[in-house]
Amino acid sequence: MTNNDILRRVRYALDLKDAQSLAIFSLGGIKIDEAQLLALLAKEEDDNYHSCSNEQLLGFLNGLVLQERGPRQGGPAPKADLAEPINNQVFKKLRVALQLKEEDILNLLSLAGFVVRKPELTSLFRKPDHKHFKACGDQFLRNFLQGLALQRRHGGEAEPDTSLKAE
Repeated sequence: MTNNDILRRVRYALDLKDAQSLAIFSLGGIKIDEAQLLALLAKEEDDNYHSCSNEQLLGFLNGLVLQERGPRQGGPAPKADLAEPINNQVFKKLRVALQLKEEDILNLLSLAGFVVRKPELTSLFRKPDHKHFKACGDQFLRNFLQGLALQRRHGGEAEPDTSLKAE
């Protein structure tokens, strides 16, 4: 999955409008205008498509954490860890922003028809140098975002959105 795919899926799952997305980018320290946002949201085959950098995506997610949880008390703002795979960072930041517990995440994954055991899940949240660390694959993140969309937009009752299926 590309960073653009992740950005589009997060916006869809959380039902964020353009103005809200711009405000979140700003909270995360990323200055973009509406035209740049639309270029990040465009499909790869569109003429105005622009690739979303790791810095932009993580800035957006940091802004989402700030919007949902407020500023961190007594500590520095979160920074990107270049040693950690981007999917793991996305997953961690969404977990923090949405205040999800392990059971919540397992439920979201099961909504998308993706069954995972608890040890598999906890391995994704470990530090990269830990012996039980596991990189978060595209399929795992895709199913998590699909489950999130089903829960947030459809109350967990609707069938999976076919537009969110793997390309």
